[in-house]
Amino acid sequence: MSDDARSRAAARRDWPGQVRDLTTAAGEDLSAETTAEERLSMMWELALRAWTLSGRTLPDYARSAMPGSVTRPE
Repeated sequence: MSDDARSRAAARRDWPGQVRDLTTAAGEDLSAETTAEERLSMMWELALRAWTLSGRTLPDYARSAMPGSVTRPE
């Protein structure tokens, strides 16, 4: 491992986080501790980070021009 890789690993050591087995449910229901507005705010922050990490620009268009479709049961 290079010195640069070691220093990056050391910097990550104190990051908050949890390791979970994907076969078990997270079990964290934040609805009793947060409002819907707070949870949406958390989701928005995650969405912005995901767009940034993808290297793409955040879409900017009117709601009426958003891509999507409506599927109704027959």
